[in-house]
Amino acid sequence: MQNPASSPARDESGIFGHPRGLTNLFFTELWERFGYYGMRALLTLFMVAPLAKGGLGFDNKTAGIIYGTYTMSVYMLSIPGGYIADNFLGARATVFWGGLIIALGYFSLAVHSTTFFYLGLALVACGTGLLKPNISTMVGSLYSKDDPRRDSGFSIFYMGINIGAFIAPLLTGFVAQHPIAKDFIASLGFDPNRSWHFAFAMSGIGMVIGLVIYVLQKHRLANVGHAPAPETPRPWGKLALVLGASALVFGLIRLSDTNPNFAWITYGYVVVPVLAIIWFGTRKDPAQKRMAAVFVFALAYLIFCAVFEQAGSTISLFADQLTRTEVFGFAFPSSWFQSVNSIFVIALSPIFAWVWIKWGPKIPSPIKFSFGLFFLALSFMLMVPAAQLTAEGRISPAWLIGLFFLQTVGELALSPVGLSTMTKLAPANLVGLVMGVWFLAAALGNKLAGTLAGDFTATDPKALSDFFLHQAGWVGLAFVVLLVLTPWVKKLMGEVK
Repeated sequence: MQNPASSPARDESGIFGHPRGLTNLFFTELWERFGYYGMRALLTLFMVAPLAKGGLGFDNKTAGIIYGTYTMSVYMLSIPGGYIADNFLGARATVFWGGLIIALGYFSLAVHSTTFFYLGLALVACGTGLLKPNISTMVGSLYSKDDPRRDSGFSIFYMGINIGAFIAPLLTGFVAQHPIAKDFIASLGFDPNRSWHFAFAMSGIGMVIGLVIYVLQKHRLANVGHAPAPETPRPWGKLALVLGASALVFGLIRLSDTNPNFAWITYGYVVVPVLAIIWFGTRKDPAQKRMAAVFVFALAYLIFCAVFEQAGSTISLFADQLTRTEVFGFAFPSSWFQSVNSIFVIALSPIFAWVWIKWGPKIPSPIKFSFGLFFLALSFMLMVPAAQLTAEGRISPAWLIGLFFLQTVGELALSPVGLSTMTKLAPANLVGLVMGVWFLAAALGNKLAGTLAGDFTATDPKALSDFFLHQAGWVGLAFVVLLVLTPWVKKLMGEVK
């Protein structure tokens, strides 16, 4: 973690008068996200594709569990990843090693082997856990805390994320699914059904490009991301504790997947935060009351992720099996739908930036979170009639475009506010713990998304309609509860807005 005593001198030599290190981090993150979203767009489709078509032949439930476990691990491993950077390697070195491990993971997925498939997922999850939290930390370290360019810098960085997320499914989806790409692969003497693995290799190439940029421009980051001084004692015992706690949570969750007698663990995703809210909310200490608000927002984020993160599972399957992948006579791969969210983020972000500047301070954080849940519930309500229409055949792409529009509005109302609110609410000595709660909420939400996706069916329109309706109902209930509790949550927050 950057030493406050060594705040960076004002650097205006980069793009738009920002520190020059921002350019390095922008392109590194762009290519890292290219790899992540390029692979994620295909992951579920690859797992459920028949063996004869080069896939793994898994059923929806198995694919959902694996998808949820993988995406959960990415977020859960961010906790030890941040700890390793802060106390051992420094952010700069941790990002490099994380990127290298990610690249090895994608190239493992390029090998046609179930063993290499699982190895690849494990490597990508571990590498992302090392890279993801620390590259964001370095962006913040480029600026002093009172630098007015700070928010703008993060906005530019966030744009890089979405550019990578937009481009990736278009390219990897084309390689994996389009007949032209398959014919080209066959012309090279390879089995065209192995096109999935060529696409995964493309994600690896993207990560390698990001690493090359990162290394060639490392001089731009000379003032940030340093390891602790050599004479600083390394807290190996605490690291073992962090890793052990992460492994324990992971083990319990996997136990709920594999043993029906432990399925009740899933209910703990909601019950434990609720108990924490009650406990901290009834304390007299203002700092403890703020911790109750932390758990309120973390629970809301968990619920949000449980539906929103089905984009790569439920919605991916819906797009592939039940949606027309043709517009004006132009056929396109179903994975191209995964780029729609990023298009809307890029288009709507300036509007939301203007809204938050004009009215943001007047809108309490619980209301912003409520808006996010409302639009998320609305997106799955839209899928209820869409599911019913599948009884007549494949439906128009407009339904999924509408879904992604509503979800993006919800995302922009909730996600950017979340991290900012967490850092404001966290007591000075518990910032790391609060961020850990936030990452854990994202991890459990992603896991729940995979579990829910296991109930997806493409053969029963009525069951599919109910599938979307029930989830929309639960998110709608969370919206109402948070809206009703807003006055109480504002009291818990105290002076924090």
